[in-house]
Amino acid sequence: MVLATSLVQDIQNWSYQWSGAVMIVFFAVIIYVMLRMLKAMPRVKPQQIKPSSSQSVAWKDIAGADEAKAELQEIVEFLRDPKQFEKLGAKVPKGILLHGPPGTGKTLLAKAVAHESGAQFFAQSAAAFVEMFAGLGAARIRRLFAIARKQEPAIIFIDELDAVGGRRGADFSGEKDQTLNQLLVEMDGFATSGRLVVIAASNLLEKLDPALLRPGRFDRQIFVTPPDVKGRRGVLGVHTRDKPLGDVDLGLVAQQTSGLTGADLANICNEAAIFAARRGGKSITGGDFDQALERVIAGVQSHRVLNAHEKRVVAFHEAGHALCGELLPSVDRVHRISIVPRGRALGYTLNLPAEDRYLKTREELLDYMTVLLGGRVAEQIVFGAITTGASDDLKRVADIAHSMVHDYAMGSAGVGRTPDGPVRLSETTLRLRDEERRELIDESRRAARRMIVAHRAQLDALAAQLLSNEVLDRDAIDRVMAGVPRLERRPGVGLRVVAAAAPPVSPAAVPAAVPADPPVVAPKDS
Repeated sequence: MVLATSLVQDIQNWSYQWSGAVMIVFFAVIIYVMLRMLKAMPRVKPQQIKPSSSQSVAWKDIAGADEAKAELQEIVEFLRDPKQFEKLGAKVPKGILLHGPPGTGKTLLAKAVAHESGAQFFAQSAAAFVEMFAGLGAARIRRLFAIARKQEPAIIFIDELDAVGGRRGADFSGEKDQTLNQLLVEMDGFATSGRLVVIAASNLLEKLDPALLRPGRFDRQIFVTPPDVKGRRGVLGVHTRDKPLGDVDLGLVAQQTSGLTGADLANICNEAAIFAARRGGKSITGGDFDQALERVIAGVQSHRVLNAHEKRVVAFHEAGHALCGELLPSVDRVHRISIVPRGRALGYTLNLPAEDRYLKTREELLDYMTVLLGGRVAEQIVFGAITTGASDDLKRVADIAHSMVHDYAMGSAGVGRTPDGPVRLSETTLRLRDEERRELIDESRRAARRMIVAHRAQLDALAAQLLSNEVLDRDAIDRVMAGVPRLERRPGVGLRVVAAAAPPVSPAAVPAAVPADPPVVAPKDS
């Protein structure tokens, strides 16, 4: 007993004597581990592109963005010759925000500004500033601006700005807010200089913090839109500059690709070259571009095998879409019908626009919904039953009807959208909007049924041609629809039959398209 008591007392004395040293060793180990963790973390360096490097982009390499190029030309002239502007008291804009849909060339425009002005170009994604450890994002912002200021005149390009520039107060950790605060200080703080330009790109302008968008930070906000038909022709020319072209009408391709961005057009040119190489050709033909357009819009051809009944259902479904599209006056003419599965679709009807339009009337939207519902109505008329193949059509019809009532006030009661924010609507308003949507959809369904019943012979002929050939092009559709007049819509009267049918036309001469949208495909889910 005495021995045990003595042992415990010795241990206590030893711990009292060495407790300080043990604590020092313990904290030294923690500090060592933390330093090792910090060294192991990746250090993201900004990508530097010199004006003379192979990655630089010139103005001649950009087409279809004339308005944005004109806005950025002043920045180029200022960085080239600042004295001309400084003697008049002008200052270079501190920030330029390029916003718009993905694939419109925002990054290429920033690279072109750096190349044409001769300035150093530093590019970094905004996602590189977001870290789980507080302070690291702000430190990377300071480091990026410090590097750029040493090589002025310089341009800093921040891609996907919304990753770090969102409205403050929504981040629980506070890291994003701290990073954004540092960016605000660097752009318009005490340490700013006049020879550093910040160019940023974002697809979500509405998400950005108001302090970031005010003058003095991003002085100019440039909306980069998808190119028009002239711009698409220029984009196609840029991307086919180093490709051997055969019998290809790039103007016709530009007309058929309304609503597509520069990235989409570049993909089509590349796919056309792949198709030409696959068949062993020495040049790219118009057929290669047709196949490339079909692949980009409708998807990759699938090897799924349908049984005889399913194939017949898909044929009548697509024939219903095509028949409504041929009869209605404001819908894009059908370019191709196919019952060959592509992607998730068991078949598709390809409508290619002939020109760019930017406004839609109520009647045009109703006609578009009628075309979408034509496949389902044809199934019900021919087979007396409906299938799951129209799920994508029904979703798009619901979206259009919702927008017509909520956004455009195109219902019979004219009830428009509510103010932004958490506004509570009454039961009467909600019920009225539901009734409006249902009435618009029912009106389109009734129109589709009337047309298909009245032109059953053409429906059967289109379906029979599809079952025998699997694919129908414009010429085959014209032969089936020969002598069938199109409908016309008059105010207060509705749809009426045109007196005489127009002769068959080529795809280059088809009437106006649904505005500013990509070519329409009516896919069917399995």
